[in-house]
Amino acid sequence: ILIMAWENQTFNSDFILLGIFNHSPTHTFLFTLVLGIFSMAVMGNSAMVLLICLDTQLHTPMYFLLSQLSLMDLMLICTTVPKMAFNYLSGKKFISLAGCGTQIFFYVSLLGAECFLLAAMAYDRYVAICYPLRYPVLMSQKICGLMAAASWILGSLDGIIEVAVALSFSYCGAREIPHFFCDVPALLTLSCNDTLMFERMIFICCVIMLLFPVAIIIASYARVILAVIHMGSREGRRKAFATCSSHLVVVGMYYGAAMFMYMRPTSERSPTQDEMVSVFYTILTPMLNPLIYSLRNKEVARGFMKVFGKAA
Repeated sequence: ILIMAWENQTFNSDFILLGIFNHSPTHTFLFTLVLGIFSMAVMGNSAMVLLICLDTQLHTPMYFLLSQLSLMDLMLICTTVPKMAFNYLSGKKFISLAGCGTQIFFYVSLLGAECFLLAAMAYDRYVAICYPLRYPVLMSQKICGLMAAASWILGSLDGIIEVAVALSFSYCGAREIPHFFCDVPALLTLSCNDTLMFERMIFICCVIMLLFPVAIIIASYARVILAVIHMGSREGRRKAFATCSSHLVVVGMYYGAAMFMYMRPTSERSPTQDEMVSVFYTILTPMLNPLIYSLRNKEVARGFMKVFGKAA
């Protein structure tokens, strides 16, 4: 599919990523800040994946799904920031057609996979709190693995479809993308073809990949809240709210930004707004996720002290 899509393009016709930073003192400081956030995100998510692999007490469905989220965040931030940093430091703003297609594939695939994974994490909390005795059966290792695999596969299918269609268009003019990475909506503004049908397809994909998981999350947490309210143990309520609130904070940040970005009409978009929102959920959110889960979760904090304390 991708080979056929590239037949209409030439690999010598690069795109230009305009980026979000110039070389003024203020923008140099902001670029340094982004590099600091990138470093924290890479270290935090790598530490979460290693911790969950090394600490046997964290070999549970909830933490396995959390390790997949950290892995997705790690890959997501590495899809966009290194290229942006290279372009800024080298003064070169070019990206090849193949590089653009690669960015689109990983970016769209990982965003889609996270949508479904967050829904799976909400279902996990629903089963754990509402059906604790049946939890080992309803969230067995096999079922948990299938849910994670399904998230990766569905996200990848979305990525393949979007990159194949996006690269099948002809692009003309200055070929300047008003963004710091190859984002599909920004790329479509350069197309010589009528992209209305594709934009409608993207909107339908967003409805499926955003609203369907959100419906599962809302339904799961509505049941969870009712169950927690009726809990007799104050300690049980505290622990349930602690684990669920961490997940809800992440869900709110991720879905709120994604819906704002992809479910608005093209006529209401502005490059500046798109760039700022993209910075939030491609750079800030991957850095915040491990902090949210580690600071609000005593088991993760204990695991960090146990595993990395020994290593020190």
